[in-house]
Amino acid sequence: MKKQATAIWNGTGKDGKGYLSTANGLLNKAEYTAGSRFENAPGTSPEELIAAAHSGCFSMKLAFNLQEAGFNPTEIKTLCTVTIEEGTITESHLDLEAKVDGIEASKFEELAIHAKDNCPVSKALNVNKTMNLKLIK
Repeated sequence: MKKQATAIWNGTGKDGKGYLSTANGLLNKAEYTAGSRFENAPGTSPEELIAAAHSGCFSMKLAFNLQEAGFNPTEIKTLCTVTIEEGTITESHLDLEAKVDGIEASKFEELAIHAKDNCPVSKALNVNKTMNLKLIK
């Protein structure tokens, strides 16, 4: 399986702007600029998309882990924060809240750690990966 996305950039790094599109059309010319990457200007950024990819991949891997262990999660909510220092992504931090009936906290933590370490995006990221978790009963 292969997935594709396209970036088009026009102009200089500081004053130009670009567009990101995915082959399936979900992203269609999503604008990004230096301001949306390094300040709080409107638009997206590659780092924001990495955070979305990591939170989504982790959440699905955890759902599979829970199912394989005999649990049915009601909701898995993951916020991913990507840290950039001196032009390098240095960390991807996951804040997890999940509602899973009938699971002990220690088993939940074990399955969440496994998901953090083994989802495909985690494996692709050569950065420090950290996590806080909260089991909602």
